[in-house]
Amino acid sequence: MKKFLAMVLTAAMAFSLVACGGSSNASSAASQGSTSGSKTDVAFVTDVGNIDDQSFNQYTWQGVKDFCAANNLNANYYRPTEDSDSARLEQMDNAVNDGAKAIVVAGYLFEGSIAEAQTKYPDVQFVVLDVSSLGNAETGKNVALITYREEQVGYLAGYAAVYDGYKKLGFLGGMAVPAVIRYGYGFVQGAEAAAKEIGADDVSINYWYSGDFKATDEVKTKMDSWYSSGTEVVFACGGPVCQNCDAAAQANGGKMIGVDVDQSGQFDTVITSAMKALAPSVNLVLTDTMNNNWKISDTYAGKTTCLGAAEGCVGLPMETSKFTKFTQEQYDTLFKGIVDGTVVVDDSSDPEVTPEVSAITVDYQG
Repeated sequence: MKKFLAMVLTAAMAFSLVACGGSSNASSAASQGSTSGSKTDVAFVTDVGNIDDQSFNQYTWQGVKDFCAANNLNANYYRPTEDSDSARLEQMDNAVNDGAKAIVVAGYLFEGSIAEAQTKYPDVQFVVLDVSSLGNAETGKNVALITYREEQVGYLAGYAAVYDGYKKLGFLGGMAVPAVIRYGYGFVQGAEAAAKEIGADDVSINYWYSGDFKATDEVKTKMDSWYSSGTEVVFACGGPVCQNCDAAAQANGGKMIGVDVDQSGQFDTVITSAMKALAPSVNLVLTDTMNNNWKISDTYAGKTTCLGAAEGCVGLPMETSKFTKFTQEQYDTLFKGIVDGTVVVDDSSDPEVTPEVSAITVDYQG
């Protein structure tokens, strides 16, 4: 557990990097500022965002850098010139031309380009974070698809919030996709468990999917109505919708729970974040691949592997969390219970299925 927290802190202190111009942007673990044409062992291809986005790009790149620095390898990143499969594939071409043995990417935008690249480059290994399938394409043996047990960290967040004294909660989901559904499903279960433990009979959750990940006036209005009506803290799951939630929280003196990465550095209203440990999961898969003579091993090859508490790949960043009652010792005990199975968290991703509750009330809003 301590190792997991240390690795998360390392990721959280990722350097802010400025990408160079041109069709490829690169930065080496050994010599910062290299460009396409330099030697690459492990490449990271960004999505449409910047390398210092305080989200998937930054934390995944930190994992690649840390792995390469520890193993005396060259790490470079490549940024597509536009949001298209062809642009993403172009940067994979550049990485392969620079000698990349493995290419790491993160996010659903890569489904199409990885489906093509895995066939085009059968000797290159592809580590794909937060993607469960390649659409209609079969996952090749040179591809590892990595997903996360969002329900487990959602549970931790819900439990911690209620134990810390919050009684009026909210769950704001963007689109009702499996990952977002699991976050919410776990959040309700955690809040229910904590309410039972402390004997609280007045815990409630407003629960709503906005239908998109975009920040919109509709989401802002909804969050304003929640906070002004007494909601104390909202778990906001869905990229830019967090901006709406933060703005409403600031305007009404409310709080927010961040998602995917430690968002305490982005929003002052964040009390904790339900994190996917991107950097540690990159290290886990790349180490296994390197030790298997730069071939993805049977543990991960050609399939989707779901990482969670047992692998140290989900958790709350307790060092930056703003709890007043919920302690590190309690967190460690709860985390250990999820790992050893004494705490069971259901993992439904069906939007029509809701957790059974008896100690709290949940208002599912259309």
